[in-house]
Amino acid sequence: MRARWKVWLAVAAVAGMAAYMLWAGSTEERSAAVEAYVMDHVANGHHWSPLPGFTVLLPGILPIHALMLLIGAGILYFLFVVRYQHDAKVPTGLTNALEAFVVYMRDEISIQFLGEEDGRKMAPLFMTFFFFILVLNLMGLVPIFATATSNINVTGSLAIITLGFMSVGAICKRGILGFFKAFVPSGVPWPLLILIVPIEFIGMFIKVMALMIRLFANMLGGHIAVFALLGLVVTYGLVGIPFLALALGTYLLEVLVAVLQAYIFTLLSAVFIGMMYHPEH
Repeated sequence: MRARWKVWLAVAAVAGMAAYMLWAGSTEERSAAVEAYVMDHVANGHHWSPLPGFTVLLPGILPIHALMLLIGAGILYFLFVVRYQHDAKVPTGLTNALEAFVVYMRDEISIQFLGEEDGRKMAPLFMTFFFFILVLNLMGLVPIFATATSNINVTGSLAIITLGFMSVGAICKRGILGFFKAFVPSGVPWPLLILIVPIEFIGMFIKVMALMIRLFANMLGGHIAVFALLGLVVTYGLVGIPFLALALGTYLLEVLVAVLQAYIFTLLSAVFIGMMYHPEH
């Protein structure tokens, strides 16, 4: 029965695409509609286009990426508060899957790079990073939503949180003197320290910028590629059908990239914070 439903869903999707091709008008009109749809999907404006040719005007205080952040937070609330089986002695289904990710993030990332004590304290931060970025990335692959992580302001805000723990958190833990000692490699002759210490200090900001740009660039470029390939099918009709297979392959790759980028951001954040908290290691 499940296989039949999947077949019928695929047939319905193809039929809907064909109907849209017939309805949208000339090639120029379809091309303009696709271009507007793709740009609205990745740009942070006040126009939300859940469907090509259909636009919702958002209030000035709520741009589309802010709306996606609220929806993503709502999805996490639903998963971890509403659906999560808090009292289950033997978790099953969704709860079991979520716990597997939670335990992995705690043991293999947080505790691995920050030690037992700090790792357990910082585990909620890294779990929030992973699940929130993952939900936003996957939402960007759903046509009715937009890609909030394709906004450099969103990825920059997440990276600034990491910078805050690398700097303020390290000062609170090790003191100001201990914080600056993290930029002084042991065993290096003092004349070289004049050059190395400033480079190490600037490197802290470069690491954070790399976090910001990596997530932003991957989400922006990948999602535009997927919807541009689908746009060729919509714009040129049957002539563009061969691009459908390429779009499907790129889409599946983007699903992997969405998960991988959430993991990489979380992993590198743990590594960078651990380097500041425990520079001796």
